[in-house]
Amino acid sequence: MKRWNWLAASTVGLCGLMAAEVVVAGLALAFPPPLERVQRASPVVLDRHGAWLRALPADQGRWRLRADLERIDPLFVRRLVALEDARFYLHPGVDPLAALRAAAGDLRSGRIRSGGSTLTMQLARRLDPRPRTFTAKLIETVRAFQLDAMLGKRRVLADYLTLTPYGGNLEGVRAASLAWFGHEPSSLSDAEQALLIALPQAPEGRRPDRHPVAARKARSRILARLQTAHLISPEARAVAEADPLPHRQLLPALAWQVAGQLARRAQPDQPNVVTTLDAGLQARLEAMARRTAEAQGVSSSAAILVVDVKTRAVRAAVGSAGLDRPGGWIDITRALRSPGSALKPFIYAMAFESGLAAPDTKLNDAPAVYGAYRPRDFDRSFHGQVTARQALQDSLNVPAIHMLAAVGPSAFEQRLRAVGVNMVRPKAALAAPSLALALGGEGVKLRDVALLYAALDDGGIAKPLAWTEAEADARPREPGARLVRADAAAQVLDILRQTVPPIGRASPLIGEGRVKVAFKTGTSYGFRDAVAAGVGGGYVVIAWTGRPDGGARSGLTGREASLPLLFEVFDLLQSGAASAPPEDLHTAPPALQQMAGEDDLPPRLVFPPNGARLQLDGFGPKGPGMVLIARGREVRWYVDGAPIPYDAVTGQTLWRPRGPGFYRLEAVDAEQRRVVARVQVER
Repeated sequence: MKRWNWLAASTVGLCGLMAAEVVVAGLALAFPPPLERVQRASPVVLDRHGAWLRALPADQGRWRLRADLERIDPLFVRRLVALEDARFYLHPGVDPLAALRAAAGDLRSGRIRSGGSTLTMQLARRLDPRPRTFTAKLIETVRAFQLDAMLGKRRVLADYLTLTPYGGNLEGVRAASLAWFGHEPSSLSDAEQALLIALPQAPEGRRPDRHPVAARKARSRILARLQTAHLISPEARAVAEADPLPHRQLLPALAWQVAGQLARRAQPDQPNVVTTLDAGLQARLEAMARRTAEAQGVSSSAAILVVDVKTRAVRAAVGSAGLDRPGGWIDITRALRSPGSALKPFIYAMAFESGLAAPDTKLNDAPAVYGAYRPRDFDRSFHGQVTARQALQDSLNVPAIHMLAAVGPSAFEQRLRAVGVNMVRPKAALAAPSLALALGGEGVKLRDVALLYAALDDGGIAKPLAWTEAEADARPREPGARLVRADAAAQVLDILRQTVPPIGRASPLIGEGRVKVAFKTGTSYGFRDAVAAGVGGGYVVIAWTGRPDGGARSGLTGREASLPLLFEVFDLLQSGAASAPPEDLHTAPPALQQMAGEDDLPPRLVFPPNGARLQLDGFGPKGPGMVLIARGREVRWYVDGAPIPYDAVTGQTLWRPRGPGFYRLEAVDAEQRRVVARVQVER
């Protein structure tokens, strides 16, 4: 009998569950949840390792960044759920106990006073905002059941953290963390977590930049609730209470021009665009371009491209010397500029391929007339009989024009167009390509110059540049288009490797034992464009300096103005310092391990400095740890109020953080004088 009762109960329960699923499915078909808003997230451009480059605002100028629970501080999520919806993982979208309690209060007051809303119900309200009425509350409740059943807890939580308002045009915890604190929400201090929990309750009234008193009080109330819930210690709460309020910051933006272009490729269901760029290299080259431009005058700018030859992946794309400089918003890498003599190597390659000349063929560098055109060399002199090798290395104009005349300007232009490089000349509809092509008489994009030089280093095969990781993965398998034969490309590269290096370089070797760089420079008419293009170590580098408005500059040639920048980029690439290496935090330099003669001074920090962002390979008792150093007498260290053991044998204080996050370090001397450092530790 008991068995039959059990079977009957199980059958009823199963039927009830199936009926509930049918109802939910029916509601989903008849009244699908309005998920469009959460799907219209800000497109975010990431580097090849997932590091932030730039984002664009979503609809109506709002910064709405898609939340990823895997990249949000888990302690913040746990505290948020505990304070906002303690039974979140137990209820089906609506908490019956909280709802009954809130309903009783609403009936007593005769109006909606909020309360009782779960995180799922708050998500439903943000997906479909309505006036605060009993009918709206009922719809919100039904939607909560529907969302919980359709999406599941993690998706509900992620969508909630995507749409939650944090003041101004900020939506979502990721946008809030970047704008208020200047970093991703993967690691948040206690004070930051408390503010992020408090802000959505009154996002405009508690903005720390406009209403600091209200923001501080709200943060304090959250910290008090966390202590009551045993989610923070009294000591940590006191430290968080003392933290200053943040100010609104600009969202980070690396590779500003190209990242903006790539962000527009994002699809609504895939707002993240993973590029081929390397954030570490990009940041260093942007600083390098700025220094170069500043040294060349207030109107000058600079641009740099770095391309991996094997995959055609663009590792860095510096479009200008900075947004605050003249023409800084213009992306020079895709603007039409004169290449000067930078295309001469391809004229010689086509001549070698066609059997018109060889590297050691004698050419006559003497006055010549082509109709009304009388070419002269850059130094306004002639060198008599020279080899093709010498003519290309010295960038002599007359031999290059002889070569182009033999190859044919139209044929040369057509062969470049066949591999995807479109040159632009004034009044193209009225005149055929001329011999001025050899000296930069037609405009071309620096990106196309990079494509051509990559072909030289890939056996003469041209392929489009790759801007996303998906494109880079596909490039090696693509056949590409032949620009020149492999032997002709190799001959030209060999000539360019023997070119005399810039002043200050003993040889074209990038460091002892490193690869040689094959390079060519170009200078346009009026010194408007100074170009340097190089191939070496599996990379193509294009460096440009000039005025974005096309104005003339006095005497700044490609060799003098851009070639040193090109070699500086290759130095960086070959040194292995393209991306920031982690700091060695294990031992202090010998000169800093002991400091005497300052007993009368208060303690002073040596390492780590206040505000430092530190990297460690491991955490906990078995981690490598880091040595803390401060000047002073009998200094003892404390982390978040807890003492750190001092090793009397080594005379060092070794700190092993428990994990990534924010910490408050205190160095206290024998006179109880102290100095504080707030640091962030990353993996």
